[in-house]
Amino acid sequence: MNFRGKNLAQAPAPVPVPAPKRFSLKVALWLLDSPRLGDKHSVKHLAGRLLKQPARQGVVVAQSRLGQMLCRDCGNARDRRIGHELLRQAARAGDRRAQLEFGRLCQRSAPEQARYWLELAAAQGSQEAGRLLKQGSLG
Repeated sequence: MNFRGKNLAQAPAPVPVPAPKRFSLKVALWLLDSPRLGDKHSVKHLAGRLLKQPARQGVVVAQSRLGQMLCRDCGNARDRRIGHELLRQAARAGDRRAQLEFGRLCQRSAPEQARYWLELAAAQGSQEAGRLLKQGSLG
């Protein structure tokens, strides 16, 4: 073997590794939607870890579900801030669940913003958003 010379410089470029399939996303959503498993802390923790990478890659449903989990189930302020931002991104992308949840989060601090997001969710068929709008407690 000759380790010096042109042979090393002409080595083929590394083959790019294909992006991971959406398997982890599907597993996470299945775990969260499972009636027997979805409420268990350890299952939520695993699902959150599985949702993390797709959410970072901009997968809207992953952003929405992870954002909801972080806002509802985490006790520290940092995780809630991250969840809030993920929900905002998913809501902007048109996710009805994220629009509803983000609207709920904004009700006390920014009622006009809450109304905006709830109206978008209601326009997409969210009955819960419609109910919250009819209560009239928003700006």
